[in-house]
Amino acid sequence: MRIGLLGGSFNPPHLAHRAISLFALKRLRLDRVWWLVTPGNPLKDNGALHELQARSDAAHALADDPRIDVTCLESVIGTRYTVDTVNYLRRRLSGLRFVWIMGADNLAQFHRWQHWQRIAGQMPIAVIDRPPQSFRALAAPAAQALAPYRIPENEAGRLADLPPPAWVFLTGLKMNLSSSGLRNPDGSWRTGS
Repeated sequence: MRIGLLGGSFNPPHLAHRAISLFALKRLRLDRVWWLVTPGNPLKDNGALHELQARSDAAHALADDPRIDVTCLESVIGTRYTVDTVNYLRRRLSGLRFVWIMGADNLAQFHRWQHWQRIAGQMPIAVIDRPPQSFRALAAPAAQALAPYRIPENEAGRLADLPPPAWVFLTGLKMNLSSSGLRNPDGSWRTGS
């Protein structure tokens, strides 16, 4: 089974999360996408973060596809770091083929993630273009360091089968929503997705 992992705060979840997941399912030839609702992003101010259960419930309601599963795994295993999540999944579910899915905005700051090199060395990565972040993301330190391992976009369907490090930059999804753009100044969620 080929599974895409989309981590995030989902504060709030929105239609771009769903669109990215459906896009990844098709382009990467995945069987499922797991939304990993984090207890809190170590690189962000979590002061306006809604309760984990509220974010998880909202994500479940929005996912609306049997191929998208919502989990609070990081809370269960007691971490907020992707490297711990990747290590846990690889140890416990070694028969599955995982691909980490991130937006170009995350690639731009991937070099700030704890042990980012270990993440890239343990799991293939699919980066979804998020204009206007493209050039900044591709010029970022992590993208430059991983440049030799980038595969052509027309080979994205085989990413899950490649040994890491391997990554692809996927273009073509034109949706520019963000959770921060859907929050009111007081941290409450705006209605509508």
